[in-house]
Amino acid sequence: MSTTTLDIHQILKKIPHRYPILLIDRVLELDKGKRIRALKNVSINEPHFLGHFPHRPVMPGVLMLEAMAQAATVLTLVSLDTELDDNTVCYFAGIDGARFKRPVEPGDQLTLDVTLDRAKAGIFKYTGKAYVGADIACEAELMCTMRRITPC
Repeated sequence: MSTTTLDIHQILKKIPHRYPILLIDRVLELDKGKRIRALKNVSINEPHFLGHFPHRPVMPGVLMLEAMAQAATVLTLVSLDTELDDNTVCYFAGIDGARFKRPVEPGDQLTLDVTLDRAKAGIFKYTGKAYVGADIACEAELMCTMRRITPC
């Protein structure tokens, strides 16, 4: 078993996301072709907290799903020993069974645990869970695909 860790600089080289939509800060563990554990530090300075909700800031559920998808993308790229170029994008293809179990608030650390379940014909299926401490905050089945795009 080969375990890989990645810091923010290595993550920035892997995926094209940037502030304010880059939602993973560190890869704690990565087992090629199998699983990734990544970390998202939740800060009050993030722009979505201005309106969600001003009286009690809560991380939107869709951003937890996006964070899991970004972790899944890193897992896929490392597993395939490939890099995204300007003409390739990794898209969400589906989300099933999304459940939100507890709110995620500023100051929390969101640990993303994503397992690659299947890769077939360019479609990748994952099981993802997001934790705050030992508590599950969110879980879902994710599907992603890599596609070539036509430059503008």
